[in-house]
Amino acid sequence: MNKGDVFQARIERIAAGGEGTAFIENHIVFTAYTAPGDLVRLKIIEINKNRAVGELLEIVEPSPLRTKPKCRFYGKCGGCNLQHLSYQAQLAAKVEIIRDCFMRIGGITLDESILSTTASEPFGYRNRMQFHCSPDDRSVTGFMAQGKNEVIPVTECPVADIGIQKAVETKSIRPPPEKDRFSVYSANGSLLIEGEKNRGKVNILSKELRIDAGQFFQSNAGMLELLINELVKTAGDANHDQPMADLYCGVGTFAVFLAENFPEIELVEKSKPSLNLAKENLDKLTVKKRFFAVSCDEWAKQKLSRNRHIGFAIADPPRQGLGTILKKWINAKGPEMLFYVSCDPVSLARDTKEIAGSNSAYNLEKLSLYDFYPQTSHIESLAIFYRKKQ
Repeated sequence: MNKGDVFQARIERIAAGGEGTAFIENHIVFTAYTAPGDLVRLKIIEINKNRAVGELLEIVEPSPLRTKPKCRFYGKCGGCNLQHLSYQAQLAAKVEIIRDCFMRIGGITLDESILSTTASEPFGYRNRMQFHCSPDDRSVTGFMAQGKNEVIPVTECPVADIGIQKAVETKSIRPPPEKDRFSVYSANGSLLIEGEKNRGKVNILSKELRIDAGQFFQSNAGMLELLINELVKTAGDANHDQPMADLYCGVGTFAVFLAENFPEIELVEKSKPSLNLAKENLDKLTVKKRFFAVSCDEWAKQKLSRNRHIGFAIADPPRQGLGTILKKWINAKGPEMLFYVSCDPVSLARDTKEIAGSNSAYNLEKLSLYDFYPQTSHIESLAIFYRKKQ
């Protein structure tokens, strides 16, 4: 196999980045915008040992899993990469990606009693989005192009919340001064724009949360509510006589719903602006609160040298997963119950191997795929761990 070679191949499955894969001449070839079952013609554009990247030239025989993309910018805009698959096929692909990561990285087989799926509305779901302005003309805003360093000035976005859709259609989203990249949040008729109108409130279930467009907040409010419902229900089995910890707590979303079931809560978040919002959001709760504006590794380092026990913890780390020292604390002195909200199945599989492997401290009791990002290959999930009995 050489760069520039053209092959005809059958796509077998969807890989973690959203590309379809085929095996050609002892190479696994990744090709975007293909579906399992497609017979395609592709050209090799990159090659490295036993892996290669193909460019789709022609769909010779389309897969029955295909559907017509709803967005006319699909394939140009870099936001979505699975709109050519039916929604059920997207969910099935994500489940298989999770299974593959856990087997390949963690050596863990996920059976049906552990793994479950919660679907989203396929379109109109996304409340938070990142916009860019063109370096050549700041009046032009849109999304980054697929594989290119340029801005696509979109005039529609079917995955966006209705408020963002209307703002895009009317071209009323403009970049704030001195910002080439900025976030927009919309829900229940309100529109927040980073650098312009940053602060606002959002209703999640029965609670009102203060948020900032420039600080992280979950991008799919409907799925967030379903996730919180499971968290609250399952946390009913925790020991409510001991403190809890909210790690990588952001603006304190999960703590708002869980904290009053415990005598005390520790919230850890290295972003001071996010932690300040968490303080505001938890201000009216009567539970004793302790806030730590440090990394979770730094917090865990302090915990390893003390005997203070945490009975229940929830962690919502960034894509790279749990910190090294935090995992050391979890194995040595961690809670009886741990909720792990993950945005990357690769780091989740690695962390699960370290804290719930055959010689580790925990059992993986449940893993739920929460499809926060339909039409994309991003995977969010909730892993629930129980400490092994001594």
